[in-house]
Amino acid sequence: MEADVTIKGLQEAQAKNARRIAALQPEGAQGVMVRDVTAELHRYAVAITHVWWYRGGGLRASHRMSVQELKSGPRGRIYISPTAVNPRGQKPAEYGPYEHARGGSHAFYDRTISEHGPKVSSQAVQFMKRSIERA
Repeated sequence: MEADVTIKGLQEAQAKNARRIAALQPEGAQGVMVRDVTAELHRYAVAITHVWWYRGGGLRASHRMSVQELKSGPRGRIYISPTAVNPRGQKPAEYGPYEHARGGSHAFYDRTISEHGPKVSSQAVQFMKRSIERA
């Protein structure tokens, strides 16, 4: 089976992942909050990831998210797809950590937490307060 290595193919996979997460029916307010926080942080990470002209935007298009229900409660995760391949045949999961490690404006996950995390955390706390008050 031949993989679709176009940016369009990666973007379609990313959109499919976003639709799958949005369709999840998490258990209770905490699950809804984790799902929504994960989706919001994913959008931000995608938006700030640099697009290198010679790599064609594969890193930006390869960000994925997942939400799982664990014994300890719901857990959201954002990561670089290990199966994504950019138009030049390179795997963003291999070069993405090096790009992130450059730091500064290149550190897409660190920036997501430091720049957008406080706002999203505050919104999550407010959501949980409202949910508790309604219960």
